[in-house]
Amino acid sequence: MRAAAAVLSLALICATGWTAAAADTPMPKPPRGKGEQCVEPTDVMRRDHMRFLTHQRDETMHRGIRTKKHSLIECLECHTRKDVQGRFLPVNAEGEFCQVCHDYSGVKMDCFECHATTPRQPKPGSARSSAEPGSDISFRLRITP
Repeated sequence: MRAAAAVLSLALICATGWTAAAADTPMPKPPRGKGEQCVEPTDVMRRDHMRFLTHQRDETMHRGIRTKKHSLIECLECHTRKDVQGRFLPVNAEGEFCQVCHDYSGVKMDCFECHATTPRQPKPGSARSSAEPGSDISFRLRITP
């Protein structure tokens, strides 16, 4: 009985200390996305976005199933910004959405070893330019010889 009480007390102390320390830890402040809300709650995206992207990749590349909800293109539709000349900023540039959190957490962002770091606007009159609103960019693979 005494051992159980000691374990419970230790658990409460650790949990309280951890919570206090976590509350004092500064969080990254990436630029806000363009939409009203993300496809998942913020805490879920912070924790699981790579799992969603990996699952989407497997479904698309290995099974030929293309959906929008967790696709890289949809992420970039909302989280890319343009400079004052109207050109897209690379998503892995200093201060940009993806880079801010990846720098904070010390995690390598390897999506862009294959994918281009900036979206491409379609040429006027192309099939993509007349697509639904919000699909004004396409994302391309970076092909290296």
